[in-house]
Amino acid sequence: MTSPSSKNPNSEQSSREKRRSEQLRANLARRKHQTRSRRSGEADERDEGITAAEKLPSDTASSES
Repeated sequence: MTSPSSKNPNSEQSSREKRRSEQLRANLARRKHQTRSRRSGEADERDEGITAAEKLPSDTASSES
């Protein structure tokens, strides 16, 4: 018959839904924190995201001409 180690499709689906709901809650918490920090004027403390572009010495030399 079936071995006890085989997964039930329903339990696999429920675990997938559980992971998805946890990820959605974490995303919502990040967005709320970001909104609060923007309202209070604090800097956004994310590790990921777009970093500010830095000017290279070659950029200033070409713009002076």
